[in-house]
Amino acid sequence: MKAIWNGQVIAESEDTVVVEGNHYFPADSLDMQFFTPSSHTSICSWKGTASYHSVVVDGQENPDAAWYYENPSAAAAEIKDHVAFWHGISVMP
Repeated sequence: MKAIWNGQVIAESEDTVVVEGNHYFPADSLDMQFFTPSSHTSICSWKGTASYHSVVVDGQENPDAAWYYENPSAAAAEIKDHVAFWHGISVMP
């Protein structure tokens, strides 16, 4: 699977975890030059507290477009150290 934004592959892995229709990429599959930390968080009733990264490609920023659960609940343990995408980021084979 590949995560693509603004024509750039920002993550690529053959080992994603699918939860609620979202592909979670292993953290080490991200090209970190395109990610900046965000202070945004959200809470999922069964996964826990999500943290976010913004994605920056060619000077264009996609705020809070990647999320991860640093300490997911036991029910979501399989997505620890994994990152998912939204806000227009294409995820495809």
